[in-house]
Amino acid sequence: MQTPILNAVIALVLWTFVMAFWLYATRLPAIIRGKIVYDPSRPASEFMDKLPPNVRWKADNYNHLHEQPTIFYATAITLAILGAGGGLNATLAWAYVALRVVHSLVQATVNAVMPRFFIFVAGSLVLLVLAVRAALILLGGPDA
Repeated sequence: MQTPILNAVIALVLWTFVMAFWLYATRLPAIIRGKIVYDPSRPASEFMDKLPPNVRWKADNYNHLHEQPTIFYATAITLAILGAGGGLNATLAWAYVALRVVHSLVQATVNAVMPRFFIFVAGSLVLLVLAVRAALILLGGPDA
């Protein structure tokens, strides 16, 4: 089944891997430079506290890409299965992916909280619209 919305799904999956590589490309050198040793008997937060903030930001974002986007994946795949993965739904999916990428870039580089918050809210609203459109199809309402 080929449907345009799946392109956006795979784009966000690939972006998550970009963030993973960026995370380790900054974390490993910071660990080596700081001679940081991970002690598994201590809370992970103590290890993270030893890393510079600009290194932790990438890890924080990587974790964020495993939170709300799971709702996106479920919604987009549902729309694809329902045969409604094109048109406006695909456009909304791409808008969500674009907002998540911008959110990642802001968080990983300058970590400005208010711009990040507004980007997150915008993405959440796009995702809500996408989910409502899927729900309308499932409930037999107007063709979303």
